[in-house]
Amino acid sequence: MHMQKPLKGSLVVLDNITEEDLPELWEIIYDTEHPEWRKWDSPYVTLHPMDYEKFHDQMLNLIKHKLDKQFLIKANDEIIGIIFYDWEHESSNSLEVGLTIYRHEYLNRGYELDTLKTWVDYLFDNFPIPRIGLTTWSGNERLLSIGKELGMMVEGRIRKSRLYRGRYYDSVKLGILREEWEEQQHQ
Repeated sequence: MHMQKPLKGSLVVLDNITEEDLPELWEIIYDTEHPEWRKWDSPYVTLHPMDYEKFHDQMLNLIKHKLDKQFLIKANDEIIGIIFYDWEHESSNSLEVGLTIYRHEYLNRGYELDTLKTWVDYLFDNFPIPRIGLTTWSGNERLLSIGKELGMMVEGRIRKSRLYRGRYYDSVKLGILREEWEEQQHQ
């Protein structure tokens, strides 16, 4: 999917990734050994170091073939994170979303909420889908709270399925139906 124009939220702008964005994007993802964002973004999944050339080549291939399902989150003229969608089951129109804010100074200041609201609006406007899902882990209380604030409901919980630093966490699936979203937007 390629957006025709940037999406503007109250605090953020969501936009396509271009080749010119790749140095800054690589830097905020890979240039710090133990970044703060890793504590919240599926910290039980290993982030493998990647040199810039490999990152550049992989991302450029996705961009050129319009296969990339990731989009930039920008605020104050800098890249602060990534928002994405993925088909859980495309023929059933089952879509999942996720986001990562890489710059810690933008956490807990409304940027995640504005990003998700803008993104969910866009996806419901552009895809004939009945619901949008968001899956996270029980240690990410901030994202769970944001999802619920957007009107998402807990649809499922897989108990003790994520091991992080010697402790088990649940996998939590949230979701919102199109009619719930539309009703909420009219209030």
